[in-house]
Amino acid sequence: MAQVTRPRELSSPERLQAFTDAVVAIALTLLILPLMESVGELADHEGTTAQWFEEERYPLLGFALSFLLIAVFWVHHHKLFRGVQRVDSGLLWLTVGWMFTIVWLPVATALTTQMRDDWAQPLVYIGTLLAASIMLLAARVYLRRHPELHTFDETEAISGVLGGAIVAALFLLALVIALMAPDLGMLPLILMVFSEPLQRLGNKRLRKTKAA
Repeated sequence: MAQVTRPRELSSPERLQAFTDAVVAIALTLLILPLMESVGELADHEGTTAQWFEEERYPLLGFALSFLLIAVFWVHHHKLFRGVQRVDSGLLWLTVGWMFTIVWLPVATALTTQMRDDWAQPLVYIGTLLAASIMLLAARVYLRRHPELHTFDETEAISGVLGGAIVAALFLLALVIALMAPDLGMLPLILMVFSEPLQRLGNKRLRKTKAA
């Protein structure tokens, strides 16, 4: 009888997920550090709380937006790993690549909220979000092609790939719009409100196709 070749497990899914949780927690913490420093700087000049909120309104918005986006990425990554049973080198390095984009996002946020406005800001910020979505999509595609690593059925795997592709496409469209109309700033990110409806529509069509 021929033996079934299994991928060499480099790390348990639980251990890798715990590591990504720690990385996400650090990235979320790094977001708040510039705001903490600005509090100390204003305090040295005997500033007021109201003055701080007035001067830091844009950094505060950037912090809130980035915090929310990292949290959403973490939720999707957590859902992805619920069905993962084994981790091979491919999935491991895709996860490392995804973590790189998450750790870089606080830097992109600081460049966007603390530097003078320029055309490169949306390229760096939205580009980072696009890279994070692409890495997550790549992980989903990889898992679909390696069913021995997970417990998802074919429909779930395709649905995950479809959802990831929609998110990446919307980030790409937002980036193109931001580069073509730099005066809009980060406003093109409002396109992400269409992510959930489009994913529901895609899943509905997928179910119809499977039933046909």
